Parts: sequence; structure tokens; C-alpha cells
Amino acid sequence: MRRLTVWSLLLIALAGCRGDSDTGPFPGAPIIVISIDTLRSDHLPAYGYKGVATPAIDAFRRDAILFERAYSHTPLTLPSHVSLLTGLLPNHHGVRDNIGYLFDPARHPHLPRLLKTAGYATGAAVSAFVLRGDTGLGKDFDLYEDGVTRRPTEAMGNSQRSGGETERAALDWVRSVEGKPFFLFFHLYEPHTPYTPPEPFAARYRSSPYDGEIATADAIVGNLLTALKDQGIYDQAIIVLLSDHGEGLGEHGEAEHGIFLYREALQVPLLLKLPGASLGGTSVAAPAQLVDVAPTLLALAGRPVPAGLDGGSLLDLRREDAPVRDLYAETYYPRLHFGWSELTSLIRDRSHLIQAPQPELFDLAADPGETQNVLERERRTYAALRQALARQETPLTAPSQADAETASRLASLGYLAGGSAGGDGPLPDPKDGIHTLRDLGQATSLFTAQRFAEAVPLFQRLVAENPKMVDAWENLAESLHKTGRKDEALAAYKQAMAVSRGAAHVAVATGTLLLEMKRYGEAREHAQIALKTSPAGARSLLAQIAMAQGDFAAAEREARAAVEAESFSGRIGPKIVLAQTLQEQGRLEDALKVTQEAVDEVARMEGRPKFSGLFFHHGDLLARLGRDAEAEQAFRREIEDFPSNPYPYTRLSVLYAAQGRGQEAVDILKTMVDRNDTPLAYAEAVRTLRTLGNPQGAAALLRYAQQKHPESRELRAM
Repeated sequence: MRRLTVWSLLLIALAGCRGDSDTGPFPGAPIIVISIDTLRSDHLPAYGYKGVATPAIDAFRRDAILFERAYSHTPLTLPSHVSLLTGLLPNHHGVRDNIGYLFDPARHPHLPRLLKTAGYATGAAVSAFVLRGDTGLGKDFDLYEDGVTRRPTEAMGNSQRSGGETERAALDWVRSVEGKPFFLFFHLYEPHTPYTPPEPFAARYRSSPYDGEIATADAIVGNLLTALKDQGIYDQAIIVLLSDHGEGLGEHGEAEHGIFLYREALQVPLLLKLPGASLGGTSVAAPAQLVDVAPTLLALAGRPVPAGLDGGSLLDLRREDAPVRDLYAETYYPRLHFGWSELTSLIRDRSHLIQAPQPELFDLAADPGETQNVLERERRTYAALRQALARQETPLTAPSQADAETASRLASLGYLAGGSAGGDGPLPDPKDGIHTLRDLGQATSLFTAQRFAEAVPLFQRLVAENPKMVDAWENLAESLHKTGRKDEALAAYKQAMAVSRGAAHVAVATGTLLLEMKRYGEAREHAQIALKTSPAGARSLLAQIAMAQGDFAAAEREARAAVEAESFSGRIGPKIVLAQTLQEQGRLEDALKVTQEAVDEVARMEGRPKFSGLFFHHGDLLARLGRDAEAEQAFRREIEDFPSNPYPYTRLSVLYAAQGRGQEAVDILKTMVDRNDTPLAYAEAVRTLRTLGNPQGAAALLRYAQQKHPESRELRAM
């Protein structure tokens, strides 16, 4: 049974004062934005698709206005959602990629802040690490629930949690603000990759797991809307359902998104439900855009719309005399990650211009699949759209060039010689390089599987053919690092630093290797480069540098700052560093308490997330405190999660030897080198055998390793 709250009664009273208006304003009405990530509009039955059943969205469509042609401004999650919540294009709010850019809500209109001034409670629950609150999005929300596991063994874009978990967090917050007007931003990551829908959808959509994820998202949306109805909220609420961008699904050669600006990447569902389902079931044919959402919601709430927004009211598009507008989109992902040219685009009515080294013009009405480039026969249209597009294009500022101090540090290290991000001069057309993504996918799969030695030659070939492909340089560097080839790894990291113009995560990784090489001053410089946009990673590195130099007070101070700088799920890495600093001070019990907190957090996380070093350090502390059985279990967990890491094997070997289990001590070392045919693994096995008092075995293994890896300077020096 529905409950009438104080504000729902107020809405009924206000409705009687509005006369016959069915489009508001609706002061105090609950406002809910449901964002289903990576959802193409042409894969929903509401837009004519027959391949998936979405009963919840279908029912919602009957209560809502459907915008037949709605477009995103970028096929990237973070900048698209910033546009959604500000009403500004990416080139105006300044967030041009998923990483390296921070949103500054104090400098821009931000929907939660603008609604908060009207007495709204503001809450958000998101399902992807890329939308974590410390990107800047979390500011101005009373609650920004972003407890998403950062999985270091996966691409950052794949670090997510199930929408069901996010839904529970969202509904808990809604119940906590009962009786108040509220704004809820609710984000689902289904159907983003990897496409792994749960049952029964996995079996039902075995031939199309993307559609299975859509069905999963629909079920979650259905649960949310049912809960809102049960609480008496749904009827009075303003609800928007949309997506941030689409998905390639192999069209135009792109499996996922980020590279191209074709219709499949930009056209998204957009449905708007008004209180009382006013205008429900109607449709609007005029093109809409995501920057229209914020001004629409402000107007419906009876709030002033800030001047200078790039969007307008969606309801104005219902008018027959609605003007034809230019809809802008961009992607700098090809430039920032692969060294290819950025793409920009403009949609005007039925024409779609994609500006590239080889520009394309499509007639969306006659050719919705964008298979025929009509530029040559539509030169006047091309010229007009190109001129309009040129007025929108804004030069890219690289993340590292955002402040003079960081730029100066980069220059002093030889990484920055002027120019814009991604390099200077003409860049390759993404259409010419898209085929290499298959090779990158193969190399990345080996990397993710921790088969680093096999991944190295594939990444080497990729960077030889694409010398500005920063992702390949970064993964090559880490693969070399993991196999003990430190000098080569450093050279690759420096290439990644140069090509990325000092991306924070690359700077931290480079600094970590420099720390291992005892080049502390350079390591510290790299930490300083990352400090602004990646404070947790940078401070963790500064803590490790201080620890290596014996300044334990500074190490603990930096480690605790790193823990505080990171959001919920990201605190695991900084906590490992904090535990190390406490251990170095002889505070074993305090250190164990920290690792136990981290282990407990991981146990509460969905699935089996992996955090490199967590169980190794936890086991090491347990062993030092005489808790051998628990230590063995922890070392084995680290080995299961990270079979390419030699250190848990060697520590477990020492533990076995101390217990008189000599054969098991040798066997675990054999397992290590069998699984990891790398100089690093052999070197650690030789050192461990020496420690265990087996010089003959160590010498024999060293001779064998030197024959297998004659190029290894480390093995030659042992």
C-alpha cells in the first residue's frame, strides 16, 4: 500500500495551483536519474528492438516521454556523466577522459549543489570505479556511495560491482530521507564489459551476453521502481532513465567504445517521467542531448537555470517550431591512449559529420548504420557543418599540463618539451589503426592472466608499430618489471611517461620501479608529479621511499594520508603500505591489525577481488608472530591470486623449512620456477636455497638458470 508523505501531500496541493499545466514546475518533487552504462538505444524494445525482453523499462516507457533520437557527447563514462550533471559539454567542463582529469564542481554548475540550495537531500550510488567520488563528482552530494572494488588485475574500466548491490545502497539512502524532497543519482554498470549476466539471463541470452546484461539491468531497474512505488514515491517523482553512451559490438570494427563517434556509440535511450505520468507514452522526434537533462530537471523543480549551459529544456523539443540544433561530440581517447587523432562530430537534423584526418558525412535518415560516406556529393553540407564544428572544438589540455608546477617537474625530468597531449603534428586516423586493437586485446589478455613473459613480445610489436600507444607502453613496462628485467622496464616506463605527458598512474608505477632500483630522488619526483590527481598512490609511494631511507615517522605519516585520501575500496593498497611502515618500526601487532582490517574488507566484497601483496604481507606478519598455520593459508591465497609473484613462494618455503618440512620447502620453489620461467623467479629460488643452507642445490639451479637466460645480468652477477 502506498504511503502519502508530507511532501507528496504538498505536491498534490501545488498541483491544484498550477492550473492546467502538465509540464510543471513541480517544486519539491523527488528527482531520480537512472543511468544504465553502455546501453545502445537500438537494443531496447522501447526503441523497436526484438532481441531482448525488458518488462520493467517497457512499463516505465508507458509512463514516460520517450526521446527517439538522444545523443551522448562522448563515448566515455566519466566525462559523459559530468556533462549529464552540469549541462556542459566536455570541452567546457574540462574532463576529457576517464583518467587523469578531475572535475571541479566549484567552478561549474553542478546539479546536486543547485538542488541542495532548494532544500533537496542529495544522494548517489554508483557501480563503477571510474565514477568514484574523488573524481570530483562526489562533492555536493550528501551521500556518494561508491564502494566499488578497484581490481588491479583488470583494466580500470572493468572495476565494477553488481547493480543489485548498488540498488540496495540507493534504497537504504532513500529510506533515510523519507519525508524530504530528494535527488538520487543511480548508476548501473550492466551492460558494460565483461558481458557476464547472471542466471537466468546467462542461459536465456547465451548467444548475446550483451543483451543478457541489458535484461539484468532491466530487472534491477524494475526492483528499484517497485520499491519507489511501495514507498509512495513513484507517482510524484520526476524520473529520467538514460545511458551515458552506446557500444560498438563490432560495427565499424570497434568491439566496445571510446574510439569512434558513430551512431552506435552516441545514440542512447532517454526517457522522462513527470509526476502523475503526465504525457506518458508520448514521443519526441526532435534530437535531444545529455546536456539537456540538467536544465530540464532544474526547470521542473522550479529552480533558476544558470546562464551559459550548453543544453536546454527537453520539454521545449515537443514544440513543432523547436529550432534545429547542432549536437556536438568528441573523443580524445584515441589520442591520449593510442597516439591516434582525436575525433569530433556534429549532428544537425539528419546529417552527421565526423571530423577526422579522413572526415565522413552521413545521412542518418537514409543510412542509420552509417555505411555510406556522402561527403563528396554533399560538399555544401560538409562545409557548413565543418564551420559550425570548428566553433565548438577546444584544444586539449593534457592532465599533466593543468598546473605550472607539474609541468615544470616533467620538463626537469625530460618528459615535456611543449606541445599538446598525445604529440604534435598530424596523427593517424583511428580508422586506419582499429585493426591493431585485436592485437592489443590478445596482449592484454595475457597480461591480465599474469602471463607476463608471453605478453612482452606482443607489446613490443605493438609499440614498434604504434610508438605513441601509451597503454601498450605501460603494460610492456609492467610485464618487463614483473619478469625481473628492470632496466628494460624503466626504459619502457619512461616512454609511457613521455607519451602520456606524465599520467599520474604511470608516474606512480615508474616511481615504484625507481624505488626498487634505489634511485630515491627520481622516485620522489615521480610521486610529486602524481600528487595532485592521484594522491593516494603518490603518498603511498612517498611512504615507501621514506621507509627505504629509514625515516619511519615520515613513512607512517604519508601512509596514513594515503589511506585517508582514497575512497572505500581503494584503501586496500594504502593499508598494505601502512602495515609495512608499522612492521618496520617493530609494531607487529599494530601492523597485523591493519592487514586484518584489509583482509576483512576484501572478504565482504563481491566476488573474489585480488590485491597484490595483501595476503603476502598478512602472512608474513602472522609468521613473525608464530601463527604458522594462518600464515601458510595466507601465503597460499597470495600464490593462487598472483602465481607470477615469486615472494609468497619463497616466504612459504622458509616457513616450511623452519617447521622441518624440508621436502615441501624445495617443492614449493620448484612449483614457482615451473610456473614462472623468468630470471626473477630463478634468482629468488637461488637466494632462498642459499638461505635454507643448501648451497649445492642453489649452485646447480643457478647454472641451469644462466643457461636458460644468458641475457640476465642479475643471474650472471649471482
